[in-house]
Amino acid sequence: MYRDKMEELKKWREKKDRKPLILRGARQVGKTWLMKEFGEKYYEKCAYINFDDNSRMAQLFSGDFDIDRIIQGLKIESGINIEADNTLIIFDEIQEVPKALKSLKYFFENANQYHIIAAGSLLGVAMHEGTSFPVGKVEFLDLRPLTFKEFLKALGENELLDLIEKKNIELINVFKERLKNYLKQYFYIGGMPEVVASYIENKDFEEVRIKQEILLSAYEQDFSKHAPNTIIPRIRQLWNNIPTQLAKENKKFIYGLVKEGARAREYEVALSWLIDCGLVYQVNRVNACKIPIVAYQDFNAFKLYLLDVGLLCAMAKLDLKTILEGNDIFIEFKGALTEQYVLNELKENLNTTVFYWSSEKSSCEVDFIIQTGENNIPIEVKANENLQSKSLKSFVQRYNTTINIRTSMSDYRKEAWLINIPLYLIGELNKFI
Repeated sequence: MYRDKMEELKKWREKKDRKPLILRGARQVGKTWLMKEFGEKYYEKCAYINFDDNSRMAQLFSGDFDIDRIIQGLKIESGINIEADNTLIIFDEIQEVPKALKSLKYFFENANQYHIIAAGSLLGVAMHEGTSFPVGKVEFLDLRPLTFKEFLKALGENELLDLIEKKNIELINVFKERLKNYLKQYFYIGGMPEVVASYIENKDFEEVRIKQEILLSAYEQDFSKHAPNTIIPRIRQLWNNIPTQLAKENKKFIYGLVKEGARAREYEVALSWLIDCGLVYQVNRVNACKIPIVAYQDFNAFKLYLLDVGLLCAMAKLDLKTILEGNDIFIEFKGALTEQYVLNELKENLNTTVFYWSSEKSSCEVDFIIQTGENNIPIEVKANENLQSKSLKSFVQRYNTTINIRTSMSDYRKEAWLINIPLYLIGELNKFI
């Protein structure tokens, strides 16, 4: 299974000023596989060290940061004769040994000839719990579930991918029904690597749902295993309430729907835990459309999404027939799945912070806003071919934005004030603007 992040890893390998690289991402998005695959393909040797429940490594890093001593210990642990010019060193679950995380500073300052990649499913949590972190001495790369394009590649649809990448609108229109069908499948399957691999091997949608439910159960077990006992109930309440919140017409997260009378301060730590784990994305409201957009956030108003559209589908108990054929249940939840999908594509392909806008009385709302250069770009998400855009038009009239996007199941078209991009092409937004 090919991951686009491999190209960025190859660029990192060739950098003269290379720093140790930290691969961030939620559990089960494929971090370990990607690191090992990179090591096997582009290095003569790969020294893999897992720090989870590893007392030997805890002891190795408990002393000073003598790099020669540490390298000798890593050679013994991995069984690999580590050589700086041809060996990739992998530190997995590095947050389990905080001094190993701190050692990356000394590798960069005193021995940056070594190629080191580190990862950890709960690394974000560790960083916020006072772990000594090598600020400025490491690089970061975020890994998320497979994008729609990666999904198509995994299915072997290289010719369709070629049309998308070349923005061949004429031929894309010829094969649009095929792309729409794949997109509906992607809504159900999502991009979690193990789930996609299961579908490729078996073409069994029931097996897909079983894999998704196992993943969701594993995440719930992580709450009990790793989170402070005092916040576990609140983590579960937030997590399980997200599909309900997204099913509302106004998707602003309301704590009172989690528990009657609930207040934000009761859930702040629990929400931070979910965000730090990479399981939840928080999209804040902005109350104005000015540059820089980040300065106009309203931190008290936000929407919450999951890390993967397929997992949202599983949590909402939507079956395949409902999605492929559509019925009343899906009509109500269709907008939520579509927004979840668009958010994932924007975060992965544009690597930007995403916001949303609503008027003070919430009579108008624009689903997402991103800033690229000196432009704020509003993005309206439509789950079907209904092309009425009253909220977006009201926003444009108010702020006079020059690039305005609607993404829907309708064909690509560029109008005087608006570009309509098909949902299956939204990952290529940069090519259209």
